[in-house]
Amino acid sequence: MDVIHLSAECYPVAKVGGLGDVVGALPKYLTQAGINASVILPYYDRKFVQENKFDEVFNSSAAAAGKTFNYSVLKEKTGKLGFDLYLIYIKGLLDRKEIYCYPDEIKQFISYQVSVVDWISKSEKKPDIIHCHDHHSGLVPFLISHSTLYKELAKIPTICTIHNGQYQGWLGWDKVGYLPSIDLNKAGLLDWNNCINSLAASVKCCWKFTTVSPNYLKELSVNSNGLEKLFQLEEKKGIGIINGIDTQVWNPESDPMISPNYNVETVDKGKKSNKKILCKEFELSDTKPLVVFIGRLVGEKGAELLPAAIDSCLKFYKGKVNFIVLGSGEPEIEKELENLKIKHRKQCGIYIGYDEELSHRIYAGADFLLMPSRVEPCGLNQLYAVRYGTMPIVHNTGGLSDTVIDVDDVAGYGITFDKLEVKEIVDAVGRALDLYQNSSRMCNLRKKMMSLDFSWDKSAKEYIDLYKSLIKPYAV
Repeated sequence: MDVIHLSAECYPVAKVGGLGDVVGALPKYLTQAGINASVILPYYDRKFVQENKFDEVFNSSAAAAGKTFNYSVLKEKTGKLGFDLYLIYIKGLLDRKEIYCYPDEIKQFISYQVSVVDWISKSEKKPDIIHCHDHHSGLVPFLISHSTLYKELAKIPTICTIHNGQYQGWLGWDKVGYLPSIDLNKAGLLDWNNCINSLAASVKCCWKFTTVSPNYLKELSVNSNGLEKLFQLEEKKGIGIINGIDTQVWNPESDPMISPNYNVETVDKGKKSNKKILCKEFELSDTKPLVVFIGRLVGEKGAELLPAAIDSCLKFYKGKVNFIVLGSGEPEIEKELENLKIKHRKQCGIYIGYDEELSHRIYAGADFLLMPSRVEPCGLNQLYAVRYGTMPIVHNTGGLSDTVIDVDDVAGYGITFDKLEVKEIVDAVGRALDLYQNSSRMCNLRKKMMSLDFSWDKSAKEYIDLYKSLIKPYAV
């Protein structure tokens, strides 16, 4: 079975968030399970591309954004990622460093999608499944069914995975000329609320859509930035499959980014040593429980509540807790956190930006991970945390509800809260501090967390079952 994945991100080539982690891991686990999985990504002039060798395997021309352009398909030579990686290169458009935020981003992603479809149409061997991730490849299911140039691809099953339904790839109808020749009788499939909506088009036209957790599938029908009615209408097409994590990358026993390494039997000693190093780096005491936040400093993550919540905790639990924040985002939140660092210099460490190696060290050295997310389709940080024996403190929403069970439950291993308010966060941290004082229970819970299986093995099998249900038996 040949499955191609289309995405704007793929770790370690290009990553901003969880989308990159998923697309960098799922195809690898599918390949290990016997599926011929590959990823087609826009070209980015970044470290991975600069340090690795690629062969040009195809070049041609296609029409998009109102003109004809030339594109090349480059293939990574060694297969070092565990799957075949292809990059779409377009001089002056798909040859840049950053992933998002260019003024001509619409042209970038439309040209990327058209190039992919054009390449597939001109290839002798067609994939059995085209698996699109988020709105950046959301027009593909429409193009292969309703572009007059590519209708011979219409029998290829398409799947759309929604990693974050808040971002939908909107463009005005004045941009319809950016698309290749389409059947205008089907233009309504592109429309939602009087604009072209890439995510809506994908949900309408794909054979099946998946969300990255079962609970998030339910939430989209009531909170999806204007697409609620669409998800209600298309609910029978939807399947919730919880994300996994790459347990080869996220493994405290072999992680080259932390020292010392540790396993389930040596977790207490290992975390104490990592915590000591981490706290020295941030000039904090390693004798106090350490609560951390890792993520984007935006409203979706509840980050606007962080400064007030941390300040309240440091006042209310005076001298009993330390905090570290790693992230970047809205300037006002960044500024408030920087001021908080000055105010509570010996109890609060702030790193504005993102550092992959530092994130691993924080997971290894922290006692608790705080996730006050307002929207969390699945969440990977809580899964990384339990893998490293760090207890998650989470708002009960989306995938956090699917993956974190409160310690008051006999099967529990985390701390949850229901209302996204500063007081609720402070109370949840208080529960964590009380738990921290019970060292024997804390040790047992750490071992329990590290024994949980959140690998991609189970989730990959669910995707394979979905693929098989959509294709003819002879293609398996």
